[in-house]
Amino acid sequence: MEEFPVRTVEGLCLGTSLAMSGLFYYIYRKKRKTVDKLNDAPQLTLDRKLADLLNATPGKCLQYVVIEGAVQPLGEPLRSLFQGGSVGVVQKLMLREHKLVWNSLSNTWTDSERVLHQRVNAVPFSLVGSDQANVRVLCPLEASGLEMEIIHEKFHQASYGFTDIIGQYLSGEKPKGQLETEEMLKVGATLTGVGELILDTDRVLKLRPPTDGSEYFLSSADFESLRLEQEGQAVVWQVLASVFALAGAAVLFWVGRRYYRSLRVRWDQERLRREFERLGAGGIGAGSTSGATQEGAGEQVTPLENACVICLTQPRSCVLLDCGHVCCCYSCYQALPQPTCPICRQAIKRVVPVYQA
Repeated sequence: MEEFPVRTVEGLCLGTSLAMSGLFYYIYRKKRKTVDKLNDAPQLTLDRKLADLLNATPGKCLQYVVIEGAVQPLGEPLRSLFQGGSVGVVQKLMLREHKLVWNSLSNTWTDSERVLHQRVNAVPFSLVGSDQANVRVLCPLEASGLEMEIIHEKFHQASYGFTDIIGQYLSGEKPKGQLETEEMLKVGATLTGVGELILDTDRVLKLRPPTDGSEYFLSSADFESLRLEQEGQAVVWQVLASVFALAGAAVLFWVGRRYYRSLRVRWDQERLRREFERLGAGGIGAGSTSGATQEGAGEQVTPLENACVICLTQPRSCVLLDCGHVCCCYSCYQALPQPTCPICRQAIKRVVPVYQA
């Protein structure tokens, strides 16, 4: 079997598309599994009956549930460094540098940023229900979807002199300044938690990351918004996986089509070669029976006016189209460095054998 031809660019495109399709499909399957778990997760009301429900459950544990309540600290809350009176349970301080970087490809200045400093503080807290029933939240920093309110944001403009400006153009970087932000999950904010609910030995309800590897959520949005957001992300990953899979299939189709066309050309050449061999054998047989051979020579003598213009030994046996010249044998036609007629230099599109009576 002939080697399947794949060029470097085609192989690179095919490998990239298949790899990206596999990666996106893996992410899609994880998101799809998360969405299915969210659809099956029971939504429990945070009240005093919840402890009795878990006490009657085998293992005193519910694998994946939805709980909604107000944030309350278990001890002293965190206080804002920039706004007096703002208290919370999770605090995120970040300092980012903004600068312009010269892009030599587009010949423009593009905005770039990097984190200079980041610090996250957290204190133990719980979710409180309507009748003061509460669930202690464990490992809040491991949860997905924890969006906090920005309570402070200040941009410090960079200042520089004439020599700094020259250095910026030489280095290709223009500092714009530094952005200082403070985010906080405030006390009293409504939070939706999705995870594993357990009842401790001291009858304390706790929400923790699921032990089966399912995704842990703490979101300021309601459960329906959270579920729709996850479904939307799953659809995006599914579309990306499908697009790259189709791209890989298109590359495979292109390579297969090119390979099939090359096989067709080889088949046609082989058919012509066999046809010319058959005609040549027939011509030799006819010449020998008519006594056209010289005595003692054992070879057929080709008349000069019918000899191939290239080798001058074999008879002219093929018609070159589209010009129509009959000027060479099939062996010399195959040996032509370029598919052009030796007489008129016109391009040869196809070849047919000469049938002589």
